[in-house]
Amino acid sequence: MTGRASTRYAYLGPAATFTEAALIDLLAERGVLETAERIPMRSAEAMLEAVRAGEVDAAVAPIENSVEGGVPATLDALTRSGRLQIVAEAVVPVRFVLAALPGTVTRQTLRAYGTHPHAEAQTRRWMQRNAPQAEFRVTSSTAAAAQELAASAEPAGSSADGAGTSDVPYQAVVGPMLAAQTYGLEVLADDIGEHTLAETRFICVERPGAIPEPTGWDRSTIVVGLASDRAGALLEMLEQLSARGVNMSRIESRPTGDGLGLYQFSIDLLGHVAEARVAEALRGIHRVAGSVQFLGSYPMASATRTELNGSKKAVDPRVADDAFDRAQAWLDDVAGG
Repeated sequence: MTGRASTRYAYLGPAATFTEAALIDLLAERGVLETAERIPMRSAEAMLEAVRAGEVDAAVAPIENSVEGGVPATLDALTRSGRLQIVAEAVVPVRFVLAALPGTVTRQTLRAYGTHPHAEAQTRRWMQRNAPQAEFRVTSSTAAAAQELAASAEPAGSSADGAGTSDVPYQAVVGPMLAAQTYGLEVLADDIGEHTLAETRFICVERPGAIPEPTGWDRSTIVVGLASDRAGALLEMLEQLSARGVNMSRIESRPTGDGLGLYQFSIDLLGHVAEARVAEALRGIHRVAGSVQFLGSYPMASATRTELNGSKKAVDPRVADDAFDRAQAWLDDVAGG
């Protein structure tokens, strides 16, 4: 995050979501974990609007999951929320447990469980093997499912059939261990995810300000609308990156909302706008595209740097900053006669 004195941070609530875990990591990295105020909110749209309105200093939201891909709610909210800036990211390992109110249900007697669709996708096979009779119920987040289940407990204990009150249509939840611990649930099974290396990337968003300094391990995020639906428009845009040696770590199409077949592209680039090759690529995209929204250049999470360390190639000398400097000096000499 930037050097601004940010003290109020919004995150996708309630407490004990993976998003709060990401925020805790970011605050600890800054050394302000004990002093910063963490404010849970119900949606990415609400969080980003609060940032834009100055009600909070920053917001942390999920943007990409290694199993399910981009997070549509965040991608769309970023595009709609006007000028905002991504200043940091965090990567959180995704581990799931099956949990219930203590002593109320077993895997064999479970009728329904609640969780977020991303969590359901990553634990579906385990649930089908170990609790095939249990039906999936959609919740807004994994932690919300745990919170609602805990709140459903009757003062004197759970109902006779161990299902809690009728207000909650499930008897167990799939979520992070943090949620089970926070809301006093009993863990029926742990590490139930299909993908043991699953992780989610989160972004920290602030109002526009100074762009973080380049570190050599940076990412830039843009949203591009093509000039038209003519054949080759997407290729023309991608050629601006290829010609300058700029790689992408993510590209996804999202509907504009203006009609069927109208899409824009959310793109993560490997590199920083301060690098000549990235700046030249952005100029080229701006020239050929219908619209370009720049959402920021920011340091990669340390976990991502570790993963790339053994495979990341050095920047091609032909597109390194000094190559652009030499080319500009040559052109200045030509133009100067």
